[in-house]
Amino acid sequence: MHLVNVEITQQFLTHMRVALWGGLLIVSPYLLYQLFAFVAPGLYAVERRLALRAVGGGYLLFLAGVVLCYFVIFPFTVRFLGGYQVSAEVTNTITLSSYISLLGTLCLLMGVIFELPLLCWLLAKMGVLKAAFMKRYRRHAVVVIVILGAIITPTGDPFTLALVSIPIYLLWELSILIVKRTEK
Repeated sequence: MHLVNVEITQQFLTHMRVALWGGLLIVSPYLLYQLFAFVAPGLYAVERRLALRAVGGGYLLFLAGVVLCYFVIFPFTVRFLGGYQVSAEVTNTITLSSYISLLGTLCLLMGVIFELPLLCWLLAKMGVLKAAFMKRYRRHAVVVIVILGAIITPTGDPFTLALVSIPIYLLWELSILIVKRTEK
């Protein structure tokens, strides 16, 4: 696959955009620490521990989603979409900006989706979510997860859909365990 540039400033702007997002990803632990250090004096000790677990766990989950997307899901997605042709007479010319945009969108979506255990933990802490409810609606969750996986991956192949859906389903099962433990 060959990437093309069709605008005179696009390579420079893409380089700056990638540097900005990469820099934010690298400096985000420090930013989260500074935010926590600002809020922590106003919290009780129990609240401080819970907030620290939520922020730290949320960051690690988000990072895990981004890493999975970058190293596993995105290469398969690009390989499929880059080789997909409606007709042999139509060639794919992929612009640098569309490539980076797809990478950023998929990584962001997977990072947000990997926050599912944290969200379930918070809902269980508030008493809104029960493990029995999650177990009872497991089949419904599988359908929603597959639909979500189909939306995230614009490819039509079942292999890439499985690459997205299986980790999300495993996060659902992990969330059930976390909620069950939180209930105790």
